[in-house]
Amino acid sequence: MIKLETLSAIDSATFLQKSEIADFLHLHLGKFGDPKEDIMKCLDYALDPGLHAGGFVILARENHQIVGALVMNKTGMSSYIPENILVYIAVDEKQRGKGIGSKLMDLAIKMANGGIALHVEPDNPARKLYERLGFTNKYLEMRLTRK
Repeated sequence: MIKLETLSAIDSATFLQKSEIADFLHLHLGKFGDPKEDIMKCLDYALDPGLHAGGFVILARENHQIVGALVMNKTGMSSYIPENILVYIAVDEKQRGKGIGSKLMDLAIKMANGGIALHVEPDNPARKLYERLGFTNKYLEMRLTRK
């Protein structure tokens, strides 16, 4: 049986909890993911009680093992930039097609105050889930990365 749990700044997540989540995301995001260090920074932002913005994490567990995870960061803005950005969502490859991603997204939408933005690669199969939930493609994202 899949159980959903939420974490926010008030839960005072430990380094080991964050590390478990980051390991899961790093493994199951595959080619759509980031280095573990970047995922840890995102979790620190979402779960830091001292930050004005913050965010939350939703985990799907089966037999105490993570089978799905979602990380939402609050932007601290509104109107011209949505109040939330869905940074990461992943489901264990062996568990895909069972509705876990939909359950994570449904709860995240309920928990988020205001609009939600996300970035998705054109070939990412999760794009269909986002479109089914009402997400639209408003902009083409462009980035300038400085080293």
